[in-house]
Amino acid sequence: MKAMIFAAGRGERMRPLTDTCPKPLLAVRGRPLIVWHVLNLVRAGITDIVINHAHLGDLIEQTLGDGSRFGARIAYSPEQTALETAGGVAQARHLLGDEPFVAISGDIYCPYFDFEQVKDVLPEHDMWGVPWPEEKRDLAWLYLVKNPDHHPLGDFGVNLYTLTNEGAPLWTFANIGVYRPEIFDGIEPGSHAKLGPLLRQLIGQGRVGGEVYQGDWTNVGTVEQLEALNRPAAR
Repeated sequence: MKAMIFAAGRGERMRPLTDTCPKPLLAVRGRPLIVWHVLNLVRAGITDIVINHAHLGDLIEQTLGDGSRFGARIAYSPEQTALETAGGVAQARHLLGDEPFVAISGDIYCPYFDFEQVKDVLPEHDMWGVPWPEEKRDLAWLYLVKNPDHHPLGDFGVNLYTLTNEGAPLWTFANIGVYRPEIFDGIEPGSHAKLGPLLRQLIGQGRVGGEVYQGDWTNVGTVEQLEALNRPAAR
């Protein structure tokens, strides 16, 4: 399995820090956010990693290099301007191959997420070894978290590991998901495309599974959040 880390965002709310440092390189507990992901992926045996970037992307490449010092093989997908999440996948499609891949935003902090669990969430066969008909296979699997203060209404419901667009309670998408790459084939490389509308369409068709992740998770969106994570009490 391959992984993609989204690292193309500008991080406007993190200015002035992100004027000179790409958001995924901001450090929590002495380690850049994106390095936490790389190490956790490698720990789970997921060593082929694709990283897209735009704003100050050269600094990301300089910091991570080819990934060998982390035990990874990193390929980069540069963007002139950030193409949004689905657009970023379409641009990097040739690097991701044809098998399901896991993707995570480079600006979230979830130090204990175990990527081992993502490897079998999109099975090709049922428990008896019978292949799933193509029209019945899940096309994506999303991890959800408790709604943070900045997003109290949530995004999706979950019913027996199948996601819904409505219902109660609604949980927040953790920006960690496993995707079959063919769902992005209709997006022209180089075009801007958001992931949310695509996911809602697939969820409406009953083709997306998911579960709630209960571990530590923070979407590092403001300077205050970064400072709070780095205070001794947060450790």
